[in-house]
Amino acid sequence: QVQLVESGGGLAQPGGSLTLSCAASGFTFSDSAMAWARQAPGKDLEWVSGVSKDGIHTFYAHSLKGRFTISRDNDKNTLYLQMRVLEPEDTSLYYCAKVPAAWAAVYDFEARGQGTLVTVSS
Repeated sequence: QVQLVESGGGLAQPGGSLTLSCAASGFTFSDSAMAWARQAPGKDLEWVSGVSKDGIHTFYAHSLKGRFTISRDNDKNTLYLQMRVLEPEDTSLYYCAKVPAAWAAVYDFEARGQGTLVTVSS
């Protein structure tokens, strides 16, 4: 059974940084592309970033303006999202997902976790 458990969310000030983690189990992590998505209150699920199974190829939503970095540690079965220069508009519930390809759209997600809440406010 696929399990994805996000952590690392919390309250951050505008301009601050946070790093999210996602612990994966129940499947061969190194055989799967992974992704992050987010959902702000009252809005649809939004794709944020994806990474290939070997971690070499990464993809980002244009709206992030280079502020986020996705990475993975296949030895630790863990996915990461480093978030910098946070903006109030980044306030969302962040999910990690098992995906068929690093660029897969949210409707193609094979599984996702329960999410970790990021709040950006002064």
